[in-house]
Amino acid sequence: MSEKVTLTVKGMKCGGCEANVNGKLEALEGVLSTSASFKENQVSVEYDAAKIDLDAIKSVISEAGFLVEE
Repeated sequence: MSEKVTLTVKGMKCGGCEANVNGKLEALEGVLSTSASFKENQVSVEYDAAKIDLDAIKSVISEAGFLVEE
C-alpha cells in the first residue's frame, strides 16, 4: 500500500539540492516518486510502506546534509 508524506526540509538552496535529494530518495527500494522544492522547504515522497519506512526516508535526507523538521 502506498503512502504519501510531505516533509519540511531545511538547507536546500537551489535546484541542485532538489536534484540531490530526489536522486537519493528515488534510488531507494520502495520509493515510488519524490518532489523536492527548495523554495517551499518541502520534500513530498510517495512510498510503499511495506518496503520502506518513514524513518529510513528521513535518514537519507539527513545523510544528504539537510535538516528534516518534525
